Amino acid sequence: MLGAFRARRDKTKRRVVTTAIEHPCVLGAVNALEAEGAEVIRVAPAPDGAVPLQALLDVLDPSTALCSVQWVNNETGVIQPAPAVARACMERKIVFHSDAVQAFGRIPASLREVPADLLSLSAHKLGGPAGVGVLFGRRGLDVAALTPGHQENGRRGGTQSVALAEAMAMALEHATGTQEGAAAHVTGLRDRFEREVLAALPGTTVNGTAARVGATSNLQFPGVDGEALLIALDLEGICVSTGAACASGSLSPSHVLTAMGRTAEQASGSLRFSLGPSTSDPEVSAVVGALRRLVPRNRVP
Repeated sequence: MLGAFRARRDKTKRRVVTTAIEHPCVLGAVNALEAEGAEVIRVAPAPDGAVPLQALLDVLDPSTALCSVQWVNNETGVIQPAPAVARACMERKIVFHSDAVQAFGRIPASLREVPADLLSLSAHKLGGPAGVGVLFGRRGLDVAALTPGHQENGRRGGTQSVALAEAMAMALEHATGTQEGAAAHVTGLRDRFEREVLAALPGTTVNGTAARVGATSNLQFPGVDGEALLIALDLEGICVSTGAACASGSLSPSHVLTAMGRTAEQASGSLRFSLGPSTSDPEVSAVVGALRRLVPRNRVP
């Protein structure tokens, strides 16, 4: 995103459009561009977690140089209108980037559906190793190198890890090849998990009720200290997070949930549960049972 904006030929285009619920790495990039003088528009989501398509289209004016919209939100699992925004950007000759990390392997996803100029993937969300990903760049797009060097056709300096790249390719091939069956399995477990937790703990609600992938469940436990509940679950061998996993050390409430209209207290009492193809029925039962015991104990007096 930084390289694409800096390499643009028309220097009069200063607007960058994104959403208020992007992954911190995308928001960090637009913050850096804003510090360089870009006009950044961060479109807010509706309370159900989906960013309204029309709200995004309304701010794609002739001064827009770059737009970045997440395909699937990493904290709520809500599917965002990336395909429609990508097509609109193509018509308007606006560079479009999508963080598709949570989409591939979870929903039918391809570059035929999203005519992106730039699209990001990460291996560890597909069952591959951490530390490697894919950046698709459409042929003919100018991107200024942030790390100069002759590798990657001059786009990024540094010797690539062939082993990690091969592992990424294998993980992507496997995830997309088994996507349909895995998605049905995971969604069924997620629905059962939420149904049983909501029945056992009255007042618990789901953050993000728009169309979403089955791999993510974000639950709000009223009156509960989310960090205390996270630690209590961790002691039982259950790994969850209070927001983006890479920001789990932060004590600040989730920017995604506050953008959706949740108060700081509501956001702080929410946890994200992640499921995958290897998740089993007994594991779901164990987590439901742990929540039945631990949520009442961790309610703030």
